[in-house]
Amino acid sequence: MRRVRKPRVDRPMEPNQSESRLAVELSGRVQGVGYRWWACREARRLGIRGTVCNLPNGCVEVHAAGAPEDLATFIEVLRRGPPSALVSGERQLPPAAILPRDFRVIP
Repeated sequence: MRRVRKPRVDRPMEPNQSESRLAVELSGRVQGVGYRWWACREARRLGIRGTVCNLPNGCVEVHAAGAPEDLATFIEVLRRGPPSALVSGERQLPPAAILPRDFRVIP
């Protein structure tokens, strides 16, 4: 009899005391320019977990958690954006209570 493996369940993580959180909505030319995938690569490079998604209003929303110094770097990187983007505004949002264990692009 062949043994069937159960799929791995990736449970979201609750916040821990050693990390900070941020949530931001970025406006400008941030959709259709690869911004989400670029942000995902940058977050993973910095060891940050969270999500990025496009919003119906043309903005991008980012929720992130990590070491305070890494988040400070990440927000500066997000403000700059990839070469084809033009970030013209940002609005702080309440951070999500639960985030994934890695950084993900949400379709």
